[in-house]
Amino acid sequence: MTATSGSDAEGGAQRLETESQPTGPQSPRATTGSQSPKAKTGPQRLGAKIESQDAAKPRSSKPKKPTFRVVSSGRCGASYYGDPQTTASGERFDPSAMTAAHKTLPLGSKVRVTNPANGEAVTVRINDRGPYIGGRCLDLSRAAFAAIGNVSSGVMKVKYQVLAR
Repeated sequence: MTATSGSDAEGGAQRLETESQPTGPQSPRATTGSQSPKAKTGPQRLGAKIESQDAAKPRSSKPKKPTFRVVSSGRCGASYYGDPQTTASGERFDPSAMTAAHKTLPLGSKVRVTNPANGEAVTVRINDRGPYIGGRCLDLSRAAFAAIGNVSSGVMKVKYQVLAR
């Protein structure tokens, strides 16, 4: 390595000072005397660090899900149903849709249902009334029930969160 002349180093230090830190002669980058050529590449190295930090951030290929405010929550038993019928909202029941029945929630409400046993969750839309069996507050469509638990169990304990519209 060869040292550069004092005037080159000072000019380089001044250039570095104005490009990266315009604070004055007290700046740690503003030095007198000789500097190695490696030190002249400070802003480029700094830029490389910023780029490498951006590259190190994990980028999700999935679009972010919309976030909803939780209006109320609770725990109850949930079952599923899959018989074709007309729902209380007037639409034809689709067992493969993410829908559910509730006795009192407004039709069209969104509810996040979580199986506490495995942590799986699904968001359903209330489109029907029921269930009319004690201890249960939700009747999920077959697809919604299968997304969070084993359909062969028929009934499971769930946590639910009513989401703001």
